[in-house]
Amino acid sequence: MAAEIKKIYDKNNSQELIDQVVKLLEKGGVIIYPTDTMYAMGCSIQSQQAVNRICEIKQIKPAKNRFSFICADLSSIANFAKVSDFAFKLLKHYLPGPYTFVLPASSKVPSVLVQGKKTVGIRIPDYQPILDIVKQLGHPLLTTTLPQDGLEVEEYTDPSLIFERYENQVDLVLDGGYGGHFPSSVIEISEDSVEIIREGAGDVSDFD
Repeated sequence: MAAEIKKIYDKNNSQELIDQVVKLLEKGGVIIYPTDTMYAMGCSIQSQQAVNRICEIKQIKPAKNRFSFICADLSSIANFAKVSDFAFKLLKHYLPGPYTFVLPASSKVPSVLVQGKKTVGIRIPDYQPILDIVKQLGHPLLTTTLPQDGLEVEEYTDPSLIFERYENQVDLVLDGGYGGHFPSSVIEISEDSVEIIREGAGDVSDFD
C-alpha cells in the first residue's frame, strides 16, 4: 500500500495529525519526517518489524549499525541510556539541538538495537512537532537520516521528491518544507571525555 504525504508545520499542528502519526507508529509503521537538520526515517523502537523494514530500505544490518533515538526531553533519556553527571551537563547545554550524543545503553533498550555495541545515540532535535509526537508515543523514536550517496541534494531535501522515492517503502511522509543538507554532529561521551564521531550541522569547536 502506497504511503501518504501530509503537511506538518513548525507549530500549531492539529491534535488529529499528532494522533494519526502516533497510531501509525504504534502499529509498526515507518515514517519520514523533518528535523532540525535533515529529513529522517523512523519508527517506534518497540517494533522489531519496523526496525527490520528500515534496515531493508537502507540496506544495512542491525548488528553492524549504531542506532539513534529521538527522546521527548532530557528527563526521558535516563530510561534508555546511562547518564553521568558529566554527560548530563553536556546534554543540558546542547539539547535540544543538532547533535547526537552517544551514550552507554541501558537495559531498557531493545536488544536488536544494541547487539554487542552497548551504546545508543540520543537526539532531541530543536523541532517541536516531532518532540510532540514522541511525547505522545511514550517512548523514543528510532531515527536515521535518509540515504544521500549518489543522489542530487534535492532528492533528500525536497519532500515531494522524497515521497516519490519512498512512497512504496514507507507508510507516511511528513512534509515540513525543504529540509537541511547536513546531518547532526555525533559526539560520543565516555566517563569524563568526549570524542567527535561526525562533524555535521552542530558546531563541534567546543569538543576539540
